[in-house]
Amino acid sequence: MYRTGHYGVSLLLYAPVGFALLLAGYPAVALLGGAAMLVLAPLPDYDQRVPFVEHRGPTHSLAFALLVGVVLGGAGYAAAPSLGLDPQVVGVAGVAIGCYGIVAHLAGDVLTPAGIEPFWPVSAENYSLSATRADSTVANVLLLVLGTLVTVVAAVVGGRVG
Repeated sequence: MYRTGHYGVSLLLYAPVGFALLLAGYPAVALLGGAAMLVLAPLPDYDQRVPFVEHRGPTHSLAFALLVGVVLGGAGYAAAPSLGLDPQVVGVAGVAIGCYGIVAHLAGDVLTPAGIEPFWPVSAENYSLSATRADSTVANVLLLVLGTLVTVVAAVVGGRVG
């Protein structure tokens, strides 16, 4: 997928989480989580800028998702007290959103014929749904439109109900 498609997949996968957070009475957390998902959406593709790192290699794995989650969780845990927040809650939220943001990227790339190796370094088996080419303008724009639409519906309905 291209960046627009990854943004769409991230919005699409985060919409139910944001909706649940709105229903639970946490609109600020819902908004921050959605923003974090969008920031994380292109992160695995920065491997293209790093020499000696294969594209769709280590950065397109569940191990990388866990690494990003642990880094965000640790940063959140460390920063929370200075913000007057509970470090454990912020730390756990950081781990969850870090992992989920990268998994959303992987979900976008598994749609393409090139697929991903999600279980690297344990397994080099490639998984692909071959649903669309990564460079398909139609697929990338459709995912962005669908993700945006579902997010708007979740925000409007969740805001009214919650």
